[in-house]
Order: sequence, then C-alpha cells, then structure tokens
Amino acid sequence: MLERTVSSRRYNLHGDAIDSDDGGVSSSSDESKTKKHHHTNRASNYLSRFTTGSGYHYSCAIIAFFFLLLILGSSLIFTSRGFVCISSFDPVSRARFFGFDGLQSDFGALGVPCCRSKHGKTVEWTSKDLIKGLEEFVPIYETRPIKNNMYGMGFDHSFGLWFMARWLKPDLMIESGAFKGHSTWVLRQAMPNTPIISLSPRHPEKYLKKGPAYVDGNCTYFAGKNFVDFGSVDWPKVLHKHGILNLSQVLIFFDDHQNELKRVEQALKAGFQHLVFEDNYDTGTGDHYSLRQICDQSYIRGGGHSCFKDSDEARIRSRRKKFWEKAVDMEELCGAGEAWWGVRGYMRDNFNHSNKPISYAQHFQNSRFIESILDVYWELPPVAGPSLTHQTRYDPARAPSPIVEDGRHGLFQRLGLAKLDNSVFNGYTQMVYLQVSEP
Repeated sequence: MLERTVSSRRYNLHGDAIDSDDGGVSSSSDESKTKKHHHTNRASNYLSRFTTGSGYHYSCAIIAFFFLLLILGSSLIFTSRGFVCISSFDPVSRARFFGFDGLQSDFGALGVPCCRSKHGKTVEWTSKDLIKGLEEFVPIYETRPIKNNMYGMGFDHSFGLWFMARWLKPDLMIESGAFKGHSTWVLRQAMPNTPIISLSPRHPEKYLKKGPAYVDGNCTYFAGKNFVDFGSVDWPKVLHKHGILNLSQVLIFFDDHQNELKRVEQALKAGFQHLVFEDNYDTGTGDHYSLRQICDQSYIRGGGHSCFKDSDEARIRSRRKKFWEKAVDMEELCGAGEAWWGVRGYMRDNFNHSNKPISYAQHFQNSRFIESILDVYWELPPVAGPSLTHQTRYDPARAPSPIVEDGRHGLFQRLGLAKLDNSVFNGYTQMVYLQVSEP
C-alpha cells in the first residue's frame, strides 16, 4: 500500500507535487505554461514587425546573426581544450580545469620521466603479481627485527626489494650499503638459502649496542675495518670464491647514496646485469645524482622543465608545496642560469659531500649513455595511494600510479596494509630496477 501511494505521486524539479492519476497539472505548472506562451507571443509580435515591407531585410539579418552565434558557440564548446574538452594525457590542461589544490589521486600529473630502454623491453611481472606479492609480504614484514628503521627503508621499498629478489631468484645477492641490516634481512626473507655479500663502511653489528639490528649468518661482510667500496672490489676473485660463473644470476642492490651513473658504469664494467637502486631521487632532491634525474630530459615524455616563474608548472608546484613535504617549487628546482637538471645544475655524490656543477650538454650525454646500455628500466610504484596510507612526504604528481589506488579501501584492508603504522609508508623515493648490457 505504501509503495502504491508513493509511486502514485511525482515531483517536478522544484519539489512541487503533481498528481499523475487525473492527468491534471498544478497551478504552478499552469502559471509556468501561461508565462511561456505570453513571452512567445511577445517575441512573435516583435519579429512580425520586421517581416513587412523593408523590415524583411532586418529579419533576415537577425536570423543570420543568431545562426552565426550558434556556430561560434558550438566551436567553443567542442574544440576548446582549456574550456570543456580536457585531455587525460595533458596534465597542464587538467590542472587548469580541475585545479590541484586538494587532489590526492593525481599521480604523474607533473610528469614521470622514465629512462628509455634499447629495445623497449619491460619487466615480466604485472600489477596482479604485485598485489599477490603484497598479500604474502605483509605478514613477513610484521616480523622484522628493526621495527623503527628511521633513515632506512620503509614498507614500500622493503616490499619492492623482496618482490624483485624473489622473482629474479639470483644465485648471489650483493648489497652496497647495509646500515642496521634491514635490507639484508629483506633479502634473506626473499631467498632463504642464497649467499649475500654486504659492503658497508660500518658493520651492522655495531648498531646492536644501541638497539635492534640484523646480522646474517650466511653473509660475507666487507664492513668496518674490512670495508671495500663497490668500485674497488676484485669481483672476479670474489665471485670465483662463491662459485659464480654466470653473472646474469647476480643481483646488486645499491643503497649507498653514491652517484648512480658512477655505480652503473662500475657494475657494467664488472659484468653485472641486474641492478636495484633504493634512492632514485627526483630532480631537485636528494644527496646524489640519480637515474631519475639523468633521464629527466625534454625529449622524454614527462621530462624537462622551464624555470619561467609565471608558467603553469611554477604555479602548480607552488601550490603542491603546501601539501607534500618533498614537493619542489621553482625556487628549489632552478639554480643559477636557470639550471634545473640534477639538483639546481649540480651533480651530487657521496651523501652530498661531493657536489660539482654539470652542464646541460653533459647531462644530456649522460642520458644518451644510459639509454645505450639499458635493457629494462622499471620504477617501483607506491604501494598505495595517500588517502589510504596517509603519507604526506612524496608528491604523487611525480610518481607512477600506486599498486593499490586511492579509494580501494577494501583491498587495502584485505592485504593487511591497514594494520601497519602510517609512518612506514613515508619513505618512497622511486626505487628502480635496471637490466643493463654493453652497447
């Protein structure tokens, strides 16, 4: 009965009840129709004054004028990119139309420059593989010995390293930079029986005196008094000692804050092919020259910058600085002579203890070299969007789309990510995997 009563009445746009049973209309509807006829009659009478005698020409002119307005209006609506038709591939147009101030799910809006590989090859794993890996890794991560890994890897990069090591299944894993041993622990969880070589100026066991650390029983340490820099190791001798004949079965992990161009050249010279860099800093940030910085070039989609202070990019960056700690505005991006490459025109190295200027021509040549030896380049996406992780550090506008996108709360909870403290998601710096070979 209630359903019949409700369905027997309908409402107009302004909420006035209209009885549909008798086919009648309300007084307000009648008044509206009356007004419509009244205005129509006035318009007809007005135009009829021009349809007699010489007024005929005025009537034609008016009709032609309104027809021209119709054409111009249609042109504006359907062809103006900045007004209505916004291309999803044009970040600046999207920013102009929608605005950036409050957006969280605007990944890649300011460009995500990626190094181009020689043959366009990419990784074998898919987003489904990453999601499946997350489901397996979360309970492993909860058992980590170093709960508060400040200044070390957070959850995103821990997962990335674990996932890639497990997928590649190397016969030997080498890490340059161990800190308290968290990355060593991650590698061990991925490959329980694979030997590890760890290079670190300070032995992780030294940190045990002050708090949690990890020392692996199946790891050869070149650390402390026995430290040898990656570029100075006698790799043929060390690899022979470990029985390694095929260097394509070796995975190198760099978390040593050294010039990544230098490290790539050293690894290539030694014959290594699979490299992972933990801190792949964006242009204008970080304490060393990174692959992301090298490949931030004007000829690459999503790359290159202008130091023009009144540009769309400058305006957008200035606004985003209010929301994201690692966002870079034009004052930070551009140095003397409008040098934006590297960090304000400088190539940093060794925790920024070495900091020398680099010309754009040299920066460009560095990019061409990387492309000549690059077989695969893949940046780890953030694990989840900021509305889920509540991270406030990295700027999504310079990052690839996350594995778990904003709004997918059910998946975020099902994977167990909601149980983790928000602070573990604040360490994302575009971890990158490379496969390299001689040009």
